[in-house]
Amino acid sequence: MSHPRIVVVTGAGGPAGRAVAGRLAAAGDTVIAVDAKPRPELPGVRHVVADLLQAGTVNGLARTVAAEHGRVDGVIHLVGGWRGAASFADTDLTDWDVLHDRLVRTLQHVSLAFAPLLERSPCGRFAIVSSTAAARPRQGDAAYAAAKAAAEAWTLALADALRGTASAATIIVVKALVHDAMRAERPDAAFDGYTDVNELAEVVAGLWDASAEEINGKRLDLTT
Repeated sequence: MSHPRIVVVTGAGGPAGRAVAGRLAAAGDTVIAVDAKPRPELPGVRHVVADLLQAGTVNGLARTVAAEHGRVDGVIHLVGGWRGAASFADTDLTDWDVLHDRLVRTLQHVSLAFAPLLERSPCGRFAIVSSTAAARPRQGDAAYAAAKAAAEAWTLALADALRGTASAATIIVVKALVHDAMRAERPDAAFDGYTDVNELAEVVAGLWDASAEEINGKRLDLTT
């Protein structure tokens, strides 16, 4: 499908979200960037403030995008967060509560609200960014790894729902993300195995270059 595609980027206020939203807008897509609070605006990107923990708010957002544009061709869910402990025994379950809300509950609200629109799109794409920790958790990452694993399972269930359509749900796996501000703060750090947010943006943009069958239910590992 030619541009403009209608793409919603959630969690768009952070470095990854800004990189992805900017890359898609530069390609000619109509981008709706959603975040929990106002952020500096990007050229060609529509910015929306919405609390993704409120199901009614997210459902209203989906209805508004559908009413204004007639369809949704992509949802890139980039709400993130990390909390950890020095050891398994030191794990604080309040970390789980926070990570469940950010990594799982927002995903549930967004995917349930937008799935019907993606099913009808001639080129729908849904993607999350996961971590190697989901498959290889370390003891201090128990809450984080469990939340990421839950997010992956939820996304795979969406992929099953999209099977047989022209749309796909994909998991993009990284060790961690890095951006220019991190490098400036830690000029001596190697960031081995990290994925630059601009590389992530290129991978997201490339999701539409593959057929739905090629990427639906797949884990694209950027660490290999």
